[in-house]
Amino acid sequence: MLRTFTVSTKQDRLWQGIPSIERAGNGRLWAAFFTGGPKEPDVDNYVVLCSSTDGGQTWSDPASVVQFPGGMRVFDPCLWHDPSGKLWLIYNRACLDPTDHTLWAIATTNSDAASPPWSEPRQIDVGVPFAFRLNKPTVLSSGDWLLPVTWAREAPGEWFAFHNQLQGVAISTDQGGNWKLCGAVEAPAWALECMTLERLDGSLLMLTRTGAGVLWQSHSADCGRTWSEGLPTDIVNPGVRFFIRRLGCGRVLLINTPNPSERTGMWAYLSEKDDGTGFGRGLELDGRQSVSYPDAVEAPDGTIHAIHDRDRGGVGEIIYQSFRVDDIPG
Repeated sequence: MLRTFTVSTKQDRLWQGIPSIERAGNGRLWAAFFTGGPKEPDVDNYVVLCSSTDGGQTWSDPASVVQFPGGMRVFDPCLWHDPSGKLWLIYNRACLDPTDHTLWAIATTNSDAASPPWSEPRQIDVGVPFAFRLNKPTVLSSGDWLLPVTWAREAPGEWFAFHNQLQGVAISTDQGGNWKLCGAVEAPAWALECMTLERLDGSLLMLTRTGAGVLWQSHSADCGRTWSEGLPTDIVNPGVRFFIRRLGCGRVLLINTPNPSERTGMWAYLSEKDDGTGFGRGLELDGRQSVSYPDAVEAPDGTIHAIHDRDRGGVGEIIYQSFRVDDIPG
């Protein structure tokens, strides 16, 4: 059964959105999003965290966890448990003067706790002058970690590189100690926020948000070291974040807005064929306007914990939902 609760409204904040979610081993749910300043992007953007111990029904007050005063923007948080159980909070850092477009992370080994100790911020160096990311890493069957990255060969004088953005993955073979950027996939204007899936035959699928009314795709047959030319899919999307992940049952979950031009409606789908490119009828999660930016994590019992935002500058809702595979029509 689909359950829906509100994580947070903006209250005295001028706006908030772009959430991420994870689940600790003891069942504690963590949610991260960002806010600050009058809008996004803005130099006063910062990342907040809150948590729930009752299955998402109630949440702690959002508390600032990553903030750099003085013109350094912090945005696009991603929560992710690595295979050892360490909880990562990966985020983007940006400044226009001096120019800085880099990837950073903090981590904790005790995500069960209400106020866990976090490590000092550490840069994820991918060796390019402009990089940012949003979605969760993928751990391959080989053990490699793949972090989806949007990047550019030159640092722009603005917050984004717009038409010059490329899609790739940062690969770590030593559990996050070092990273190497691979792939330079081109897609239509405003391509960003790619996400990867390891398919059953061992190949990789990369899907990318674009301004073309559909997601674009690329494939890798060598564990992400090289990628095919970007091509359109049949997955309708208005140019907004989506979520794709293989579930414990082996099927692929896609959360998406199936509208070519508006952020209206959000649905959860299961792959019925082609291992991540063909999907069934789906479950409507939110039929309202101005809904966007889904993220999700699956619990050991098969419960899917999902999160998204609505009307960032209006009510500024962060919405939590839970459901199961059996709730999604094929």
